[in-house]
Amino acid sequence: MSNDKMSSDKRILVGEFGRAHGVRGEVRLKSYTADPFAIASYGPLAGEDGATYVIESLRAQGDMLVARVAGVSDRAAAEALTRIRLYVARDKLAAEALEEDEFLQADLVGLSVETTDGRVIGRVVDLPNYGAGDLVEIALTGRRDTVLLPFSKAFVPTVDVAGGRIVVDAPEDVFEPARARDPGQPS
Repeated sequence: MSNDKMSSDKRILVGEFGRAHGVRGEVRLKSYTADPFAIASYGPLAGEDGATYVIESLRAQGDMLVARVAGVSDRAAAEALTRIRLYVARDKLAAEALEEDEFLQADLVGLSVETTDGRVIGRVVDLPNYGAGDLVEIALTGRRDTVLLPFSKAFVPTVDVAGGRIVVDAPEDVFEPARARDPGQPS
């Protein structure tokens, strides 16, 4: 895998503007950073609309964040921000701040997936979490379907971002195409 995955032009999704809050230009903000308030420390944020946004202040109100954004001074301007996703360049996020078994999702998507015996079976396409823990979604080589495995040491014993791969340990039948069953036959 090339080092394009780690290039400085790689953008990382760090938040999203929500609805306007009040009449003075404040806007709700959903932060995807480990410390929700850290989003304000990255400097100007790149919006998916091509604009640059500077968070002047950020406060908690109940279970949400409310932001004051430079240049936004009324409700109409705040409403125009609704659902705009916010990004920072990958190099602005300190990799050294990650714990040993912590990874940025953007660094994992696209990695090659190998079995413990070294067979390449696909690529990581997503790391969803439906409430019961992180999963790794794998697009299998030569197939349209994907498989989901728990993103845990038991199922993913090796994550080698620099090497462009993860190693999975799962029963082989997990990676086999689903077979049509005759309803009259026992499983």
